[in-house]
Amino acid sequence: MTLFGLDEIRVSELTAGVRGGISVDTAATPGEVFARAAWSGIAEPGDGTAGLLVASLGASVALTAILEAWSPVRIGALVRDVLADEPGAPDVVFATSPSSDTSEVDADTSAELEQALDAGLQRWRPRLNSGDVIRSLQQAARIDARLLLATDTLWPAAIDDLEQHAPLALWWRGVPGALAALPNSIALVGARAATGYGEHIAMEASAGLVDRGFAVVSGAAYGIDGMAHRAALASDGITVAFLAGGVDRFYPSGHDSLLTRIVAAGAVLSELPCGAAPTKWRFLQRNLQ
Repeated sequence: MTLFGLDEIRVSELTAGVRGGISVDTAATPGEVFARAAWSGIAEPGDGTAGLLVASLGASVALTAILEAWSPVRIGALVRDVLADEPGAPDVVFATSPSSDTSEVDADTSAELEQALDAGLQRWRPRLNSGDVIRSLQQAARIDARLLLATDTLWPAAIDDLEQHAPLALWWRGVPGALAALPNSIALVGARAATGYGEHIAMEASAGLVDRGFAVVSGAAYGIDGMAHRAALASDGITVAFLAGGVDRFYPSGHDSLLTRIVAAGAVLSELPCGAAPTKWRFLQRNLQ
């Protein structure tokens, strides 16, 4: 199978640089890794329709569906077949009108699924750009960033509670031990325009959490977030920063040195590929992770 016209050898070369050096799912094919990388730039974080499509068909087939301009009816039929055949498959979460007639409910659900897919295709197709995917993978390899999949040992399982809105993959830089610490972590976030008192309380809270064995997770913003990270590092603890842009674009720029320290002792993660800019919507969605 080719993706974006790239043969298997080229796809393997591009993905090798973002999958080495950590405990990864060896069953994940280069095509699936490449497709997950592509989807991280095609769909915005939290896109439930994309999540359902990828979970049902696999990232590679789902990407092929939009590359080859499959119709919403064709894609919807494939998704429904998977959901009908696999008891553990994700549910289609769409509202339907109350009805005692099962056939009417099924028809309503099918129509809503196809409408959601049609809207999704309109969002995703303008973002289909093989050059963007290639550049993001090459940039990630240059800065020693990695792509984490849900089947990898270090994947933070709590994120799966978001179900079809969960990240399709996570880009990250740092030390593997920081990812391993996430199951025993606490998020500490707050205002950017924090008062001196607020920052003092954040410092004490972060240091106290580290002393009790917790990793501290925050968003690397000015104010409370930055203080939470700095206090964790000062206490020789583990801290993890979730970014609203690519892990190659430290934001805010005033926290470049802080984020560099976090990479050295903890981890920086993002749902977005290298090169992606932080936006207002992405900050809001980042806070849900």
